[in-house]
Amino acid sequence: MTTVEDEALTTAWAAWHADREAALRHPHGWLSVTALHWLDGTPRAFPGVPGEWSTTGTAARGSGGAEHTLAEAASTLLDGEDGIKVEVLRRTGRYGLRVRDPRSPDLAAFTGVPAFEVRPRWVVDAEFEAFDQPRPIVVGAARDGLEHRFQALGHARFVLAGESQRLLVHESGDQVQVLFHDATNGTTTAPWRTLFADRPAGDRLRLDFNRAVNLPSAFTPYGTCPVPPQGNVVTVPVEAGERRYR
Repeated sequence: MTTVEDEALTTAWAAWHADREAALRHPHGWLSVTALHWLDGTPRAFPGVPGEWSTTGTAARGSGGAEHTLAEAASTLLDGEDGIKVEVLRRTGRYGLRVRDPRSPDLAAFTGVPAFEVRPRWVVDAEFEAFDQPRPIVVGAARDGLEHRFQALGHARFVLAGESQRLLVHESGDQVQVLFHDATNGTTTAPWRTLFADRPAGDRLRLDFNRAVNLPSAFTPYGTCPVPPQGNVVTVPVEAGERRYR
């Protein structure tokens, strides 16, 4: 029997999912990424990218001597040809250029992200065991040779389908994030997924697996997304949230 709470959960999820898909449909969203060029010390031209580019090791350098440092690399977008945007990024000491093209075939073919049915049982109120202070952690990435560094805040403990679970939680702006594996990975879901949540209220943390999402690397081969920390495995199949995209 559907309750008022169930209907509210489904309605809120539908609005959230619509926003999620709208972001993926953006002309310069993740489905528009068509290339990732790593830079070295030799100035080179790349398709759709204005000028020639190289790296000094501490900055990306474009034609005319303009340099883009680590502080700028997360947000710098350069205008290319025909609406193309070029993002300067830095990963594990390497500089690169990521090309976003609104004419991308992947963007044109996008019809939405498949998802499991929304169910209340996938919303869990976890016990949050905070560390005395944040702990730096290092994880791998979707592309070999890269790393990501996070500030781990503590562990979420909860019971799912009768089994005890324990997941490491790390900081993500004004929210927290959990990267996790489960038994559905590689079949009905992506190789791993993530979910975001509001910061813990004291020793409680609400995790809604209905909102588990694919990382950008599930949509583009040029994603550099982090993998889950070692041990962040849900021991039951999480048939909730986004399904495998392709």
